[in-house]
Amino acid sequence: MIPDTARIGSVPYLNAVPLTCGLEDRCAFLPPSTLAVELRSGRLDAALLSVTEALFDPGHPIVDGVAIASDGPVASVFLAHQDPLDERLTEVHLDPASCTSVNLLRVLLAARGLSPRFLPLAGYDLDRMPRNVLLIGDPALRFALGPQAPSYRIWDLGAAWKEWTGLPFVYAVWAVREAAATPDLAEGLRSVREQGLAHLPHWVESRPEFTREFRRAYLGGHIRYGLGDAEKAGIERFRQALETHLDPRRPTVVPRYF
Repeated sequence: MIPDTARIGSVPYLNAVPLTCGLEDRCAFLPPSTLAVELRSGRLDAALLSVTEALFDPGHPIVDGVAIASDGPVASVFLAHQDPLDERLTEVHLDPASCTSVNLLRVLLAARGLSPRFLPLAGYDLDRMPRNVLLIGDPALRFALGPQAPSYRIWDLGAAWKEWTGLPFVYAVWAVREAAATPDLAEGLRSVREQGLAHLPHWVESRPEFTREFRRAYLGGHIRYGLGDAEKAGIERFRQALETHLDPRRPTVVPRYF
């Protein structure tokens, strides 16, 4: 059982709903980048954190068995692009909400020998999207299902990672302050996951986001909620890729699971 005093934060996205089943009234729902700040500051004890944040910060062990992952297309993390994925791709606007998605894109482009200029995305106005833009979470889903999508090509980063490595990709994990990393908290969060998965048919039928058919395909197919050996191998492969393709002055840490 999760201790009553534990302060918990999650993301306000459809894909996280099964991992906060029963915790809605005590959970702070914040963008991924804000969750990282709150966890580092000690204002949260556990946060559903972008995996890159956990890899860059040695003080936050990871709850075993629980993640937001995909084993192929993820549908909600992609580069919408009008320029080809070659040397003509000179500029990409980035949704700043998730450190992991930004770094996954950088790694995948670097593996292709591409290093475009990266600029911050000013907003989510679907009528004013740049030619090449990284989108994540519910804004990505709204874009993909909207009228603008046919004028773009969609490069699903989960599918691209799977094609490159043969491994699942883990987007988010429960990261915990060292002082709060107790067996009760870990078991409690794993129990919440089990409850959430048992309620998946309910979420598919009752959530207001998008269509029922899409919710079924997304929650019941694209998104995976386990953290097993294959997902851990994917995290390790991503950690190595970060050190190979990004700033070597910012070393990663080998995660500790509990």
